[in-house]
Amino acid sequence: MDASHYEERTGAPVFLWILVEILSLSLAIAYGAAAGIVWGVGALVITQGLGLWWLLAMRARIAVDDGVLVAGRARLPVRFVGAVTALDPDGARYLGGPGADARAFLLLRGSGLPAVRVNLDDPADPTPYWLITTRRPDALRDALLAAKAAAPGPSS
Repeated sequence: MDASHYEERTGAPVFLWILVEILSLSLAIAYGAAAGIVWGVGALVITQGLGLWWLLAMRARIAVDDGVLVAGRARLPVRFVGAVTALDPDGARYLGGPGADARAFLLLRGSGLPAVRVNLDDPADPTPYWLITTRRPDALRDALLAAKAAAPGPSS
């Protein structure tokens, strides 16, 4: 595998999956007790379907490929990547919360995950950095730095 290639998918944290299950069962029991078993099963099927759709819609692709950083729907050519820092979960929590810059791009999935801070080197862009939670911050940092080093043209 190329050192400048990286890919992962992040999804909803486990507690949200559990919350959807609890909500679905609670509604099924309530509707089943009040209106009959058919309504209870209907409530279960509908809430499970909507919950699954919502949880899957929260998935985000994080990739470095062909000289582009992909974070969810956002794209950043690596020529605009400045300093890249791998953060532990505490550092990620701070930069994603009280230490966050309102202009920053945040792709936060799950709590307790490490992250990567990608400073932007583009004077025309008011976004100071991207903060991306990832299960493998060192691998993402290394892939970004390798892709930046391999990018054609002047480094700015």
